[in-house]
Amino acid sequence: MKKATHKDDEMRNHYDFSGGVRGKYACRYAEGTNVVVLDPDVARLFPNRDAVNETLRAVAQIVQIQERRRHRPTKRMERTRETRRSS
Repeated sequence: MKKATHKDDEMRNHYDFSGGVRGKYACRYAEGTNVVVLDPDVARLFPNRDAVNETLRAVAQIVQIQERRRHRPTKRMERTRETRRSS
């Protein structure tokens, strides 16, 4: 494996950072926030981070409700258990 030379470490001429903002996401990165890139069709549906977060929270709540229902016995199951116990 070839060792990198000093010349390889230099910035190439075709990179243009003149419109860049230094440290734009540094604060978020330090907080440990995940940055997720949405596909263009999904991004059109969610214009900002609040829209994305609100929708994800609603979906998470639905998933939690479904999980609780899945683990809770139905009334029919409860009646069957009571009948078996009384026999």
